[in-house]
Amino acid sequence: MLATLERLEILDVADEIVTMIVKSEEATQYKQCLKEMQSNPETQEKIRQFVEMKDLYEDVQRFGKYHPDYKRVTMSIRQLKREMDMDPYVAAYRQSETELQSLLDEISVIISHSVSQHIKVPTGNPFFDNACSGGCGSGGACSCSA
Repeated sequence: MLATLERLEILDVADEIVTMIVKSEEATQYKQCLKEMQSNPETQEKIRQFVEMKDLYEDVQRFGKYHPDYKRVTMSIRQLKREMDMDPYVAAYRQSETELQSLLDEISVIISHSVSQHIKVPTGNPFFDNACSGGCGSGGACSCSA
C-alpha cells in the first residue's frame, strides 16, 4: 500500500510539473507562434506548396537522376523549402519550438540525474554533458543501446 501512495505522490508532482511547463513562457510563446503560423494565409500557402512538391520529390527520388523531372523537381523543392524556412512566421515557430524543446530537455536531465548520474537521457542536444545525443539505440557518444 505504501508503494501505491508513493506512486500517487509522484504522479501528483508530475501533474504539477506539467502545469508549470504548460504555463511557462516557452510554452506560451510556442502556442502563440503556432497559432500565428497556422492563421497566416501566405504562410499556409508556402507550406502547402512545399508539402505538395515534397510528395512529387519523393516519387522522383525513387528513380534518381534518371527521372525526366529530376532537375526541375530538385530545384523546385529547394526553392520552396528556402521560401518556407525564410517565412517570418515559420522562423518564429521553429525558434519557439527549439526553446520549448530545450526546456523539456533540461527538465528530463534534472529528473534523471536526481535518480542517478549514470542515467542516459536522449535529448538530441550535444550541450548536455551526460545526455545521450542522437537518441537511444544509436550507439552514439554515450554508447547506449535500447
